Amino acid sequence: MAKKTDTGSTDKGSKTAVPKIEMRDVVKSFGSKRVLKGIDLAVNAEESLALIGTSGCGKSITLKCLLGLITADGGSIKVDGTEILGTDRRTLEGMRRRFGMTFQFGALFDSLPIWENVTFRLRQQQKMNRADARDLAVDTITQLGLSPQVIDQYPAELSGGMQKRVALARAIADKPEILLFDEPTSGLDPITGGVIDRLIIDAVKRLGATAMTISHDMASVRRIADKVAMIHNGVIIWCGSVEKMDDTGVPVVDQFVHGRAEGPLTTAAKEEARRG
Repeated sequence: MAKKTDTGSTDKGSKTAVPKIEMRDVVKSFGSKRVLKGIDLAVNAEESLALIGTSGCGKSITLKCLLGLITADGGSIKVDGTEILGTDRRTLEGMRRRFGMTFQFGALFDSLPIWENVTFRLRQQQKMNRADARDLAVDTITQLGLSPQVIDQYPAELSGGMQKRVALARAIADKPEILLFDEPTSGLDPITGGVIDRLIIDAVKRLGATAMTISHDMASVRRIADKVAMIHNGVIIWCGSVEKMDDTGVPVVDQFVHGRAEGPLTTAAKEEARRG
């Protein structure tokens, strides 16, 4: 296996700055199955990182460990240099308020109108009143190209692309420092996917946020990411700038990035199928 690249620990303007997000030797198992075997990753302030890899490799588990939705078995997870792995519940909940996240397929609440979906966390945690919540929902969705009339509709009444915009609106409504996106263009046609990418880029820039995105969509990765990291066999096998993604010298990364049918990933899958 090729040696992975340096994950980086400085921002764009300083050689001594602490990474916004830093994960070191993070491990996680479920029973006898080891999913994360030592994740090393750093994301700098206002940087956009795409996390790629085959299905089931641990991308979503990595984000859930970062958020504390799943507790890592070991290692270190820091936000702005502060250790959060093993911290108390109150500190963890405070840290989560600094994050906004869109889930795969949107994960909107079907029984709530759009304005309540967008402001759900603010209504639940900060007890924002109804009038202010509706005003904020209008402001947020109009920034993303949706009509104000949408706020009283329900998710089932919207197209897939519109639902993705609402999910993004919910993630950015309280102006988080860090944005996490789980397959934001999944299930969308290429044109709509490109529109969502543009909205993500604009939102991250407007907020001055740090972003991590899980994606299988390499066209999307090329548009939204400054840096790319690939998980394989439970570790980061390569991490570098998006411009270097096409020529990493790592066969596994090369096959995945270029979508080649033959290579080490398919060879390993065939061997595993034979053993199973």
